[in-house]
Amino acid sequence: MESLRDAATFSGLLSQEGGLQSALAWLNEGVAHRYTAIYRFEGELLRNVALYDKLDQVRPEFLLVVPFRHSFCQFVLRDQAFRTEDSRLDKRLDGHPYQGVVVSYHSVPLTTGEGALWGTMSHFDMVGHPLPDEEFELLQQAALALRGHLKSLDP
Repeated sequence: MESLRDAATFSGLLSQEGGLQSALAWLNEGVAHRYTAIYRFEGELLRNVALYDKLDQVRPEFLLVVPFRHSFCQFVLRDQAFRTEDSRLDKRLDGHPYQGVVVSYHSVPLTTGEGALWGTMSHFDMVGHPLPDEEFELLQQAALALRGHLKSLDP
């Protein structure tokens, strides 16, 4: 029996053994994107604190720590969400160093229970993929469900 694609299922997985990694894997099952990730803001940097990879390979070095000014996450901060199916064709990204490197990127902000901006949660890939609206809405709901778990991801 297939589980429902809703925030309650995501939240339930967070509280089980395997927690965050299992929840990210489940979230990723509903999309074509290779990666589902959580990044934490650290001053001028973004640090990857959780990554699910459909191909189950070693996390690429360039995804571990990203300068904020070179990230697509800066647009999430500015606009409260950011979506691009193909960064190569997205005029908003003209001149950006990761344009055409990270091709598909769909991301939402992560905030603490007090409303402070903590980081981002994203589906992304090095090839273009659309993201159905219902999966983007689920990503937003999952970000809200993560509020109570963010402190456990702090160093």
